[in-house]
Amino acid sequence: MGDTVRWGILATGGIAERFTTDLQTLDGAEVVAVASRTEASAKAFADRFGIPRAYGEWAGLFADDSVDVVYVATPHHAHREAAGLALEAGKAVLCEKALTLNAREAEELVTLARDRGLFLMEAMWMYCNPLVRRLAELVRDGAVGEVRTVQADFGLQGPFAPDHRLRDPAVGGGALLDLGVYPVSFAQLLLGEPDTVQAHALLSPEGVDLNTAMLLGWDTGASALLSCSLVADTPLTAAVTGTLGRIEVPRGFFFPERFTLHREGHEPEEFVSTDAPQSFRHEAAEVMRCLRAGATESPLVPLDGSLAVMRTLDAVRKRVGVRYPSERDATRA
Repeated sequence: MGDTVRWGILATGGIAERFTTDLQTLDGAEVVAVASRTEASAKAFADRFGIPRAYGEWAGLFADDSVDVVYVATPHHAHREAAGLALEAGKAVLCEKALTLNAREAEELVTLARDRGLFLMEAMWMYCNPLVRRLAELVRDGAVGEVRTVQADFGLQGPFAPDHRLRDPAVGGGALLDLGVYPVSFAQLLLGEPDTVQAHALLSPEGVDLNTAMLLGWDTGASALLSCSLVADTPLTAAVTGTLGRIEVPRGFFFPERFTLHREGHEPEEFVSTDAPQSFRHEAAEVMRCLRAGATESPLVPLDGSLAVMRTLDAVRKRVGVRYPSERDATRA
């Protein structure tokens, strides 16, 4: 891998636009191709960003020898197929979160990447954010003592129409995979995979979760109270409380501009971001660092951690009774 890392973008929706915008500000990053299910969509995206090649089907992107790494920005239900095909074509992959619809699909992807010695990373940009990394470092170093509680929420006001993708079970709709993955990933960044999972949810007529509360427990005595919603604009905050203090993260905990460490006997200590926190640059830079180093996974977003998060999301869905059509079809097969 040379100094320049050549990217292919798979899908042309809003998150692909934001990622590509940030990617093109990085030294050593070159976007060389884009693919969509329609040639018109791919060409419009390519024209907007000055990308030299546009493909109206996925296969063209995977066969493009100039592409080093594929960024998969499709809806959740297509992650397994898209990332799998890219890996089978010998490409490194950065795949949007949640990594797949369920843990079984995630395990298949991870096994494929490891068997082929190829790089795979879930696009959990929160884990690559410098301020989130600093928070996790403080917790690991015992700044708040032994962690006892984690709280985090992510909710949008809505309402979303019944035909919106967030209400469509066939594409992995619902609050959990789009929004709940952030609070769960935040808690597991600090505490690892929980030993117990409890959940309660309001379901839509289509059968996806609209408002979900989660209580995760660890044998250490720690617990996490988390929520996600498509019907309520929640505070979007997080807090970590330990035996010696607490950390409070204000609105936008997954791309924080600041957080505050409170410890008894000390003045509150504020940590402030030194760059634009709501950016995909950090995760893209981490992918490029790993590829240049010949690494097949990132220590910041380890595959075992992504698998653990998927297992928790599966457990939550089991508790609240959400099952996607492809899962029912697989059972019947």
